[in-house]
Amino acid sequence: MLKRLRRAWLQHVMFRSRIPYPLWHESLISAPVLLRLSKREQNRLRKLASLFLHEKTITGAGGLIVDSTMRVYIAAHACLLILNLDLDYYQGWSEVVVYPDTFVIQREEYDESGVVHETRKTLAGEAWGRGPVILSWSDAKPEARSHGSTPNVILHEFAHKLDMLNGVANGMPPLHSNMVRERWTEFLSQAYEKLYHQLERHHPIAIDPYAAENPAEFFAVLTEVFFEQPTLLQSLYPDVYGQLSLFYRQNPVQHISSHSD
Repeated sequence: MLKRLRRAWLQHVMFRSRIPYPLWHESLISAPVLLRLSKREQNRLRKLASLFLHEKTITGAGGLIVDSTMRVYIAAHACLLILNLDLDYYQGWSEVVVYPDTFVIQREEYDESGVVHETRKTLAGEAWGRGPVILSWSDAKPEARSHGSTPNVILHEFAHKLDMLNGVANGMPPLHSNMVRERWTEFLSQAYEKLYHQLERHHPIAIDPYAAENPAEFFAVLTEVFFEQPTLLQSLYPDVYGQLSLFYRQNPVQHISSHSD
């Protein structure tokens, strides 16, 4: 009964709030990662993004005015992660905050001796467990990521949101029933250790070195690469690619192949 009511409510929302096609098309052509999707997937993504915008507020901070084009662009990338999952993966919070540029946060951190130090960090994005996703528009906008060669901060921060569904961000999102926890742990741990040792020895690496910060950042960075440069991830860490493909229920390498035909 509840499922039927929710389905009816979603259909009502879609009827009244679907993203206008010209606005949707503008987002697609500015993002190769979205343009590579099949027409059916793009249509499904448009529905998800429309519902996302109905349920979440996307507001500007630091003097930034967020227009409809920006909202749709952010929502489309956020919903790419859950294209074959469900909007419920983003339940429990309600806001995306967008700054014009990188922003500074102040935190208290404990060192190994238990002494508290106040630190200041400049960030391009941040995700809070039950709170908002915070983004820097200068790092998120289309021009910031030409040719998929730089990080996708939207995919990164929303990957953290999925990771936090199990509590703290630790690189272990809630796995599906057809997935084996031990395999996920083994494959991602091996890849993480490999990357860490490459950096220790000053070897060149093909992905953002920030991935070696901790397992949570490793998962978020690899999510970016999974969608933006899937053939690279498959060649570097084929077992990790397989696990992410199972988790996201997507196979972006197929999109690359079909798009190049």
